Amino acid sequence: MLSAEARGPAYRIVSERLVIRCWEPRDAASLKLAVDGSLSHLRPWVPWAASEPTPIDQKVAWLRKCRGEFDLGLDYYYGIFSQDESEVIGGAGLHLRQGLNVREIGYWVASPHCRQGYATEVTRALLRVGFEVDAASRIELRVWTENRHSRRIPEALGFVREGTLRGISRDADGRPCDVNVFALLRDDYECGPIPDLPLRALDVSGHDLL
Repeated sequence: MLSAEARGPAYRIVSERLVIRCWEPRDAASLKLAVDGSLSHLRPWVPWAASEPTPIDQKVAWLRKCRGEFDLGLDYYYGIFSQDESEVIGGAGLHLRQGLNVREIGYWVASPHCRQGYATEVTRALLRVGFEVDAASRIELRVWTENRHSRRIPEALGFVREGTLRGISRDADGRPCDVNVFALLRDDYECGPIPDLPLRALDVSGHDLL
């Protein structure tokens, strides 16, 4: 049985192939390179890509905001990096949009790294952190109904599809679109295989949380 006491947040997560860590302002150039090179891939699926590309100073300002919210426990945005942190693979989040004891996982992967299982690896890692470090009681993943590739990830990891929210989001052209809501509860997680996933999660001082 997992402890119900939060010990996080995890500032740094090390999975099999990736480093998933809190964004820093120094990541602005690497982030811009990854986003600008992936716009044709991202625009159909993530609303924020419609306003890209943005200049480097806006990237720095956004990353400073992310770090501040992370430190204050308001929201948790992560960068996804190669093992040596020389390249941005994508971005992810353990968001608090749905309540303090609920986490919503979000992610994007830069186009050169698609179809390599990184989104699944990140989701598995954030599930473990969300339940075991943040002590969440429920974790959601919301996917546009047209995004068949992303839908496969929660389905493969044991999430339950709870329904469809009609017209709750907007596509790149501003048109309303439907969103599938998938969720995994704490009891479901404890009975599944993900708690055995090899993973390191570290706090702001570099101390292990798992």
